[in-house]
Amino acid sequence: MSSFNAIPKVSISVEDLNRAIEEFYLPRHLVRAIRDIGHIPAHSQESHVGVGFIDIADYTYLSKFLSPKENQILLNGLYTAFQIVLERHHGFLNKIEGDSLMFHFDDIINKQLWKLNKEDRLASIARSLFYTCVEMQRVCVLFNQANDRFVDDTASEEARQALRDAFAIISTIRNKHDLSSTLFAFFQIRIRIGANLGEVTIGNFGPHGAKHWDVIGLPVINAKRMESTAPVGGLRIAEDFYKILKQIGVVKDYHERFKREAVLMNSVYKSISEEELFSYREVVIHEKKGASFRTYSIQVNPALPETMAAQVKQLLNHGQLGVKRILEFIKYYRGNRYVMDAIESLFKTIGIEIYLEELLELIHPKRIQMLRSKAIKENADLHSLTQKEYSLFEVLAFMDRYQDQVQVKLDDQKIAGFVSYQSTMKLQREAVVKRYEQQKQLMVQRTYFYEVVHPLVYMSIENSIYEFQKKEFEPLDVESLEG
Repeated sequence: MSSFNAIPKVSISVEDLNRAIEEFYLPRHLVRAIRDIGHIPAHSQESHVGVGFIDIADYTYLSKFLSPKENQILLNGLYTAFQIVLERHHGFLNKIEGDSLMFHFDDIINKQLWKLNKEDRLASIARSLFYTCVEMQRVCVLFNQANDRFVDDTASEEARQALRDAFAIISTIRNKHDLSSTLFAFFQIRIRIGANLGEVTIGNFGPHGAKHWDVIGLPVINAKRMESTAPVGGLRIAEDFYKILKQIGVVKDYHERFKREAVLMNSVYKSISEEELFSYREVVIHEKKGASFRTYSIQVNPALPETMAAQVKQLLNHGQLGVKRILEFIKYYRGNRYVMDAIESLFKTIGIEIYLEELLELIHPKRIQMLRSKAIKENADLHSLTQKEYSLFEVLAFMDRYQDQVQVKLDDQKIAGFVSYQSTMKLQREAVVKRYEQQKQLMVQRTYFYEVVHPLVYMSIENSIYEFQKKEFEPLDVESLEG
C-alpha cells in the first residue's frame, strides 16, 4: 500500500482543494506582488536585478549524520530561516535545488520601489542584496546553535514550527553522537554566498501550466560563479556590484559597523582595514576555459578568527577525524590572515610544531636557500629563524601565488595577415610549435604543483598535528594515514 493511500481521507470540495494547493505551493510573496500590480505580467521585461546564490559546503559530509527524513526536516528549517531574512528585506526566493537556493531583488514585484527613480531603485536593490547576504551568513551561525534570535514577530506559526523541528534534529545529533562539546565543529552547516547586480530579463518563463517567475541573463550566471568560488562562511561579489556599493556608501558604512562589532567582541578583526574586509581577487574558473573574473570577497563574522581557533582546539581531541577537519579549515581559510594567525597562535601555545622550513622547501626553494645562508652567517638554527621570519599564513600565501602561476592561460599567438603561402605558413608553424613548447612546460609545472607540492604541504601540517596528538593523547590509532 502506498503512503498516499495510507493518509486518512478528508472530505473537501474541489474549490477548497484547489485553493489549498495554490496556498501551499505558490510563493506568497509573488502572489501578493501580482495582486498589488493588478494583473499577471504578460511579457518579460528588462530591469536591474540583484541576484544571490547560496550553497551548503560539504553537504555530503553533513548527510552522514542524518537519516533521509532528518535531512529533509533540517533543510526545511534552514530554508525557512533564510526565507525569514528575505521577507524582512523584501527579497524573493526564486528557486531551491537540493542543497542550494537562488534569490533576487527587483523593482517589479517590490511595490515599495515603484515610487523611486531609477538611480534610487538601483541603490535600494544593491543595499538590500548586500545586507541580506551578510545577514544570511550570520543567521546560519545562529541556526547551528539552535538559536531563534533572528525570528521576528512577523514569522508565521508554520515557520516557527519548521525551525523547532530542525532545532530538535540538531539536539538529537548532539546527544546521539556524543558531540556536545564539538557539535559546532563536526556538525555545522557552512554556506557559500555569491551575489551580483545587473540588467536582466525578468518575467514568466516556461510552458503553459508550468510557468515560473524567473530572471535570466549574464548577471545571473556571474552571480552563480561568485557563489562557486566564494569562501566558506563568506560572501563573494562581482566587481560591478562592489563599485555600486562603494558609490552609495555601503562599503564605508559596513566597514565601520563591522569594526564596532569586533571591538565589542574583543576580536582581532577590530583592526581590519577596508581593503581586507573587501578583499579583491581575480578568480580563475577552469570550467570556463580559464576565464577570469574581478571579484571581492567579504568577511561577515566579526568573531571569526577566535571562533575558528576555538573549534580547532576542540577538534584536537578527536583523533584522525578531528585532524582531517582541521586541515579542511586551513584550506578554507588559508587566505585569511586573521584566522590563520589565530590558528597558528593556538598551535604555538599548546605545542604543535609546524615545520615552515620544509614547507618553504617545497613551495619556494629560493627563499629557503636565502634563509640557509642567513642562518649560517648568523650561526642560527634554520627552524627557529624560519619561525621568526615567516608565519604560516605567509608561507601558504606563497603557495597560492605558485598556484596562480601554474594556472596562467597562454595568450594566442597573433600572426599578421596573409602574405603568401610559404611565408605565412612558416610564421604559423613557428607560432604553433612555440605555443606547444610553452604549454608543455606549463603542464609539467602544473602537474608537479598539484601532484607533489600541494599534497605534501598539507601532509606536513597533518603530521605535525598527529605528532602532537601522539604525545598528548596516547595511544593514537594511525593505521591508515591517507593523503
